Formats: sequence, structure tokens, C-alpha cells
Amino acid sequence: MGASRFFEERGIRAPLFNAEVLVQHVLGLTKARMLFEWQNPFPEAQLEEFLALAERRGRYEPLQYLTGSQDFFGRTFEVTPHVLIPRPETEILIEEVLKQRPSFQGRKPRLVDIGTGSGAIAITLALEWPELDVTAIDLSPEALAVAKRNSERLGAAEKITFLQGDLIQPLLQGSLRPDLIISNPPYIPSADCEELDAEVRDHEPRLALDGGADGLNPYRVITGALPQLWPESGPAYVAFEVGIHQDRDVEAMIAAHAGQTGIVPDWQNIGRVVWGRR
Repeated sequence: MGASRFFEERGIRAPLFNAEVLVQHVLGLTKARMLFEWQNPFPEAQLEEFLALAERRGRYEPLQYLTGSQDFFGRTFEVTPHVLIPRPETEILIEEVLKQRPSFQGRKPRLVDIGTGSGAIAITLALEWPELDVTAIDLSPEALAVAKRNSERLGAAEKITFLQGDLIQPLLQGSLRPDLIISNPPYIPSADCEELDAEVRDHEPRLALDGGADGLNPYRVITGALPQLWPESGPAYVAFEVGIHQDRDVEAMIAAHAGQTGIVPDWQNIGRVVWGRR
């Protein structure tokens, strides 16, 4: 396939996969149907669109932004350049939060997702744990618009309240005291942002990547406010996704306010999720 060679020459990882995904997207085919029709000439009516997308991919624009979607925890989410592309590692965060259900049996716990982006975390938890009362916060109005569209399409719109603001600001201004606080915040140190792969550095929103000088600023803000954010009594929980070599530092921040803490590694044995429970 010409597109596959084109991608390979530009250093795109998995060039054949990229070409196949774009073919499926432009022609509206499943992979099985695409393989069945593989020997057929490419439809002339869609050729210009395909070539334009291939050219953009060759300039390292993420495949998910070209197709407008990314799968996460068994569901397909809309993604645009205004939101971070959901990663498989974040599914570990979902799994850890769902383990808390027995602690809140018979209740309707309040959960807040700080920095919701596409809404992948908030929407997934709202659907997987129907008893939750979910609030999703993001500073970007464009990101919130994407999250709202995802909630409507996936049937979670009535389960989630969306608030615009910087990290915990909307919570401090209101009366909500969440039982569970969840976040996959920006955690890349500012200087390291320039060293990221071109696909991430030049296309994903810097607002969702840059976590300050050492990448830990959002964790400091959120953990420092836990006494003000959690309800005065009853079980309370916090969980974060973190970057490489950040797990111990974030655990120490949580430990100042929680009786139990833990670190959950990803499949590369990197501490990826840090949690605390009061």
C-alpha cells in the first residue's frame, strides 16, 4: 500500500496499521469488510479525502484526531485537538476506583473528576457505577463541550454535572464535598514538554500536559485542599494517574491526609496510579 510506505518513510510507527485505520475511516468499513474488499480499486469519490488525511498523518498529526475518536474501557469517545487522547494506562485508574464500591454500599457517593478533558474518566465511572453522583471539571470550555457531547452520545448526560474552572476552584466556590476525588492532571515537567514526541508536543493541548516546573503542581493543589474538599465524616478517597518517577512524591502528599495509601503499577511496572483512603 502506497500510504503505508509513505508513513514508513516519515518514521510513523506501525505504518500499515495507520493506513488501514484511515481506509476504514474514510470508506466507513469494518476491518473485516476492508480485508474482503482489499483488491478493489480505491473509490475515486473518497480518494481526495484519504490523501489529505494521509498527508496530515505524515506531519505527525495524531491518528485519533484524524478519525475523531478513541476507544476507552470498551466505549468509543470523540476526541479533538482540544482534549488529551485517552490512554490505555488510564483504564488502571478506572479499575482502582471501581474497587471502592463496597465501601460506599447503600449510598450515592459524590465523585469529582478534575481535569476531565474528553470526559472519558467521568463518563466511564458514571456508567460503570450507576449510584455515583458525578461532577466533571475542566478549565477549557472547548474540552467541556467535547465531554458534554460524549456524555450525551453515550447516555450519561443526566448522570454528570459539568463545571468550568481551574482544578479545585469550582469546588471551593461551591458547597459540593465529594467523597471520591479523581484526576489525571497535567504531569509533564514544563521543560520536558519540548522533548515529547512531535505527535504529542505539536498537537495535543499543552494545557493538559504541562504540570509546572517538576510536573507536580496539580497534585500539590489538590492534595493540599483535601481537608476542605472531603466531607467531614465517612469514607473518603482520592486517586491520581501519575507520570514516571512521580508515584512516591504524590503518595507522600496524599499520606498527609489519608490513613491508607497505595501505588498501582502499569504493565511496564511503572507506578501509574496513586490512591489514598480516609
